[in-house]
Amino acid sequence: MLGIGDDAAAWQPSRGRLSVITTDALVEGVHFFAGEPDGAAVGHRAMAANLSDIAAMGARPLLATVALGVAPWVTQAWIVAAYRAMAALAARHGARIAGGDIVRSPVVSFALTVVGDVSRTQLKRRDGGRPGDVLAVTGPLGASRAGLELFRHDYPAIEETQRAAARAAFATPLPRLREGRWLAASAHVHAMMDSSDGLSTDAGRLARASGCGALLEGVPVHPAAEAVARAAGDEPLAYALHGGEDFELLVAVAPRAFGHLAARYRAHFGTPLLPVGRLEAEPGLRLDGGAGRRDLAAAGWDHLAALEVNGAR
Repeated sequence: MLGIGDDAAAWQPSRGRLSVITTDALVEGVHFFAGEPDGAAVGHRAMAANLSDIAAMGARPLLATVALGVAPWVTQAWIVAAYRAMAALAARHGARIAGGDIVRSPVVSFALTVVGDVSRTQLKRRDGGRPGDVLAVTGPLGASRAGLELFRHDYPAIEETQRAAARAAFATPLPRLREGRWLAASAHVHAMMDSSDGLSTDAGRLARASGCGALLEGVPVHPAAEAVARAAGDEPLAYALHGGEDFELLVAVAPRAFGHLAARYRAHFGTPLLPVGRLEAEPGLRLDGGAGRRDLAAAGWDHLAALEVNGAR
C-alpha cells in the first residue's frame, strides 16, 4: 500500500493466507570476492538467496527490503548495477523492493528481508519427512562450486559450454520459485527446503528435523561440475555433496507417489526431479557410492564453524 519514500512501507496481507518472512545477508570477503567488479552479479545473488528460501516454503514472494553497507571502494555505478539486478530478479517473480537502508561500512554487505505468502494448506517445512520417503532435488548439483573454482583459477582445456554453465550457476543462480509452488501443491511432498549449504549438510538437516536418518545414493553431478573438478584434480562428487549455493530444492516424497509425481514434474517443467536417496528410521547420514554404505560427515558451508564459542573451536 505504501512503498519507498516514508519511514516504513505499508503492506496489506492477503486474507486466509500465511505470511512467510526470510532474511539473508551477503558480505564481501565471505560470499563474494573483495573488490568484485560485477555489481550486478552480486546484487542478483543477494536476491536469489532470499527468493530461494521463499521457494523452499512453497510460497510466492511479494516484497523485499534491502540494507546496503557501502565500502570506500564502491562507485555509484556499481551500486546502481547491483540494485537494478536485485529489482529485476524480484520483479521477474512478481515481487518488488519496498524500502531499506544504506550505511557506510568497511566492506560491502547486502542484508535482505523478503516477505511472501502461501496457502495455509500448502506451506512446506523441513520436519514432515517420514522413513522411506524418497529424497529428490530439482536439478543436478555442484555447478556453483565449479563456477567458484573458475573464478579462482583458469583451466583452458574446459569446454566453453561447461565453463559458461559453471560461471552462470555461481554468478546468477536462479531460485526455483515456480517449482516450489508446484511441489507444495502436492500432499505427497512431505518436506522441502533449499539446498544452499551443500547436500551433505542440508539432507542431514531435513532428516534430523523429521526425526529420521538419510541415505544418499546416485547423487546427480552437474556436467560442468564434472568437467571443472576433473580439471582441478578434485572429486566431482564432492562438488555435488558439499559445494553449496546451487539453490535447488530438496524434497521428501512419499515413495509410492514418487514415480507419478516425477513424471508430472518433467512434463510440466521439461526437467527431471532427480532422486538422491531416501529417509530412514535409523538416525545419521550415510552415503552409498556403489561400494557399500559409509557414514557421511556434513561438509557443506557453515558460517559458525570457524568461530570461537566459549573459548573452544
